[in-house]
Amino acid sequence: MTIALVNGRVLTDHGFQSGFAVLVEGDRITGLALPSDPRVRAAERHDLGGHTLLPGFIDCQVNGGGGVLFNEEPTVEAIARIGQAHRQFGTTGFLPTLISDDAQVMERAIDAVNKAVEQGVPGVLGIHLEGPFIAPERKGVHDATKFRVAGASDVAMLARRHGGVTLLTLAPERTTPDVLTQLVDNGVIVAAGHTAADYDTTRAALVAGVRGFTHLFNAMTPFTSREPGVVGAALDDAGSWCGLIVDGHHVHPASLRVAIAAKAKERMMLVTDAMPPVGSDNPDFVLKGETITARDGICQTADGTLAGSALDMATAVRNTVEMVGIPFDEAARMASTYPAAFLGLEKTHGHIAAGYRADFVVMDDNFGVVETWIGGKLS
Repeated sequence: MTIALVNGRVLTDHGFQSGFAVLVEGDRITGLALPSDPRVRAAERHDLGGHTLLPGFIDCQVNGGGGVLFNEEPTVEAIARIGQAHRQFGTTGFLPTLISDDAQVMERAIDAVNKAVEQGVPGVLGIHLEGPFIAPERKGVHDATKFRVAGASDVAMLARRHGGVTLLTLAPERTTPDVLTQLVDNGVIVAAGHTAADYDTTRAALVAGVRGFTHLFNAMTPFTSREPGVVGAALDDAGSWCGLIVDGHHVHPASLRVAIAAKAKERMMLVTDAMPPVGSDNPDFVLKGETITARDGICQTADGTLAGSALDMATAVRNTVEMVGIPFDEAARMASTYPAAFLGLEKTHGHIAAGYRADFVVMDDNFGVVETWIGGKLS
């Protein structure tokens, strides 16, 4: 059966357009058509109530949600609960993210994500392993006792992935260009993060295949006049993507504006770095035996160290418009089109056009989520 989504403002590749119906059959978009089109008249109509239809949000960094932390519960059931928590905020695709941990936990997490993809758990696109190949000097809330240098055995473990994408955040100085190339040749998307590397080391890593940067500015060497650092290398490189946590706490809005203006177009994407409080009434969670509390949208340890965020994607889009001053259509693409491209899913996700996945978020004029659709189904 064909469904026609009508009476909405639609974000297309040519900007916002009104007066068109979006036709959906199964889990795919079959086209956009005028209301007078026979296909629209024959379809089951779904009224969008004048709201805005956007490509579904894709979040590359989801540590938890709904009271669940992936590190503490690397299971299919936990992944499903995390996805359910984030769907109410427009997230239709996400990577469960494992913070630095032992090899056995990494293998359990990889197996759980494989099974979740095989079982069709809504929204699961793959896995993000944030560490453990990162720098002690830029560890953030990560447990330094889990850190190690990436080697051939790690390439073998990561290359055995079967379902979805694999994103690995590492510090370039904690491995070699040869290992980086092996990872990329085996289909792993590599991002630089939690790194004390200098500009030249980062440039060499980009040449070896590093594709992006995890939460730009946070846990990496800064941009200064004589030492451009990781941030300078990221902004200087036209081909890589950068994740941004736009919560008003991780990065100052002025820094975000400067970075977005400096970076090549379509290479900045929104991430949440979300923790269990997102979609939960409980502001507390435990990470490696330490209690973390979310207050005023900030997740912090007792000593004030940032520990992920309490951010959701709908709020990230709103903040990008209201705090940073980015137009709504561009902010929405930063949450959908650009992360899809970063993950190599640009031919199937992140656009409202014929042939693409019918993953949508419907938002009102106040950036509130009215509906979320995954694979042509209203969630």
